[in-house]
Parts: sequence; structure tokens; C-alpha cells
Amino acid sequence: MKILFHKKFLNHNINSEAEGAYRLEDFPGHFQDTDCNGEEFITLVHTGAHARFIKNACFNNEVAAEVQLSPDSYRAAVSAVGLAIQAARDGDFAAVRPPGHHAGRERAAGFCLFNNIAIATQKLVNEGKKVFIFDFDGHHGDGTQSVFYRYDKVFYASVHQMYAYPGTGFVGETGEGPGAGYTLNFPLVAGSGDREFLAALDKIIEAVRRFKPDVAGVSAGFDAYEKDRLLQLKFTQKAYYECGFRLSRSFPKVFAVLEGGYHNDIKECVETFVDGVNVGSRPRKDLFGEGMSAG
Repeated sequence: MKILFHKKFLNHNINSEAEGAYRLEDFPGHFQDTDCNGEEFITLVHTGAHARFIKNACFNNEVAAEVQLSPDSYRAAVSAVGLAIQAARDGDFAAVRPPGHHAGRERAAGFCLFNNIAIATQKLVNEGKKVFIFDFDGHHGDGTQSVFYRYDKVFYASVHQMYAYPGTGFVGETGEGPGAGYTLNFPLVAGSGDREFLAALDKIIEAVRRFKPDVAGVSAGFDAYEKDRLLQLKFTQKAYYECGFRLSRSFPKVFAVLEGGYHNDIKECVETFVDGVNVGSRPRKDLFGEGMSAG
């Protein structure tokens, strides 16, 4: 798993204290710029009207999804879609902005304009793949869940903080119609940490193995991290390493797309998760502890 990044993601919503450029400011110089324009794929998930609305809002410097937009926002957004698709194809991690998992088919919300992982997943489904999406962002991915709520080719599972924005993701939300049983939510109470996270992950993996996905896609939001400013979960980097490790051992192909995370350790969290995917049965000594896999 490689980390895909482009410095243009720093030009979107630069000065925000929430979803601002500070989140990825440590990435330039460490990762080669990779670009892929995903504009043509937006309507795999979103309506044409939504795609036009976001483009016009960006080029007219309007506000949407609680974000001050600009033409640079649109350039970042279509590249985020493109890198998500590239990550899904190659088994990589797309470190992108803006995030996507709150965006529905006709709705921008929660800093999200287009649903990057949903678009990449739909492309895989169109190619005949079954996809498992694991969303460990501390906010429930209501947009992604809504897109695939009636699908039987996508299994969506989320671990998130209970009662936090957007107020969805309860255990009773399990899918509808052909998608009944293909949505699984684990809301955690504020203060939950690594042990609760990994216990939920194990239950999810056990359930999803029966689904037999061809690909596992991860909505990798790091706002459940212990240093995050918006939420009250207490996940550590040890858990992110272990998450990557367990997913890579359980599924034939894993890719990931960055979602939230409102602190200054995004790069370290991303690298730790990727290490878990790549290093596999040789855990880093500084991240190994009780309850973690020894390989």
C-alpha cells in the first residue's frame, strides 16, 4: 500500500480551523505528487444536478457543506475522486481533501462535496466486484450508508461515536430491500478507546467474511484519535496499526481514502495504518502491546 497525495489539496479551504489545510501540511516533501482527474466518474454516484451545483458553487466562491469554496476547491475535489479511484484499483491509500463520506447522491454536508469512496466503490461494483467498506471515522458516514443502503453488492460497516454529528448510525440501521443485512453499525460511547474499537472490528470482520468481498475499502477518518479536537473517542496509533494489520490478513485486497481528523498528527496516523497493512506479521516494536497481534 502506497500513500497517494498532491499538494493541490492544500489549496482548498486553506485557513479553516476545522477542515483546513493544516491537516495535510506535513505531507509535501514526503510523498511524490500524484494526480488523477476523476470528474468524469462523479455521476457514478451523484446526480448531474449535484455535480453542476458543486462546480458552480466553487467557481462562484460560494459556501456549501459548511465550507468556503473556491475554484481551487473544485480542482481538489475532482482530484480527490480520481485518487480514490486509483487507490481502489491499486490497493493504495488516497490522502485527499475534501473528505467525502457525508456526501449523499444529491447532498453536500459535513465538509464533504463528493463521496470519494462511494464513487470508487461504485466503479468496482460496475466491474463485477463485491466491496466491503469499513468506515472508522469518528463521525458516522451517513452519505456512504445512504448510497448503498439498498445494495447487496456492498457491505457497509461503521465504528463511530454515538450521538455525534450527523446523528445517524444506530444499530437498527441494517439496510433495506436487497440491501437488508448489508449495513452494520457500532456506535461507541464517548471515552471509548482501542479495546472497544478492536472488539467491534473483530465482530465486523467475522460478519463480513460471510459476504466474501473481493475488495475492502476503508473510509479512514482519524477524528476518533485521542488528540482530536472535535470528538471524545480515545483511539491510539497502536489501534490504527492493528486495524490495518487485521484487515490485510482478512481480505484479499485493501485500499483506503482519508476522511476526517482534526489535529496535527494526520500524517503519523496514516503512516501507522499503512504500516499495519504492509508490515503484516512483523509489528513495529513501538506499537506492539497487550492485545495486539503478534503475527
